Amino acid sequence: MSGLALAAALVLDALLGEPRWLWDRFPHPVVLMGRAITWLEGRLNSGAGRRLKGTALVALGVMGLGILGWGVERLPLGEIVGVIAAAILIAQRSLSDHARTVANALRMSLRAGRRSVAMIVGRDTREMSEPEVTRAAIESVAENFSDGVIAPAFWYLVAGLPGILIYKAINTADSMIGYRTEQYLEFGWAAARLDDLLNWIPARLSAALIAICHGSGAAWRAAVMDGPKHRSPNAGWPEAAMARVLNIALSGPRHYHGRREDHPFVHPSGARDIGPEEIDAACAVIWRCWWAFIGLALSIGWLVS
Repeated sequence: MSGLALAAALVLDALLGEPRWLWDRFPHPVVLMGRAITWLEGRLNSGAGRRLKGTALVALGVMGLGILGWGVERLPLGEIVGVIAAAILIAQRSLSDHARTVANALRMSLRAGRRSVAMIVGRDTREMSEPEVTRAAIESVAENFSDGVIAPAFWYLVAGLPGILIYKAINTADSMIGYRTEQYLEFGWAAARLDDLLNWIPARLSAALIAICHGSGAAWRAAVMDGPKHRSPNAGWPEAAMARVLNIALSGPRHYHGRREDHPFVHPSGARDIGPEEIDAACAVIWRCWWAFIGLALSIGWLVS
């Protein structure tokens, strides 16, 4: 897939985001993927052989969406359809909008901030302080810049429409069944492992973009040092780079389902008394990186043309 097509998709996403008038009338492709996963999980995730069944679900999704994407690209105007689909599946605009909504809610009240951040994170938010709400929002920005923007764009560039469709399906499956719980440990094993694999390069590319775009060798060194310490093999890289660029502490203790989990701070010497201004700053970071990524896509398009 050409770099020019990727640049066009990135710009289209930035201009339109996720228009309510469209997705209030039609299901978003990721919603359709989620419904399919839910339907299959309800029928397969029981009895013996759960890991094999979960692997079969992933294989079915990969083959089906790969064939679909391959076929669409070969239709008349297939490349244009691919650009539109990629723009729908890349989430730069919506990521920034959701984060800024949390910042604006925090400016109104802590309660409003908690309600807003609960829409984008899975941890308990009812007792969060303002710095905890802020950290949760910025961590979401950093992690989702990698797996919601750079990763789908990367796989679109590598493998066109089949690549981005397969990536989004695996990423969606991981978010739904890739948990280390009794229900999903075996059934979601393949989805979780494949998601880790598909995000390996994009996570490190995201950290590199954050560091390079802000002239911070320290941010890259922080990603290399602290990224592997994260509970995820990939999310810690952009998170560590973001923490260093903003000079704030991220991660740290949090609560899930009423239980406290004591995670170490990333960049612990950074500021901890943070608020909506730091969320705005994190959004500015990913938009600066977005411009750089546009330039990279255009350069690739020029080199291979």
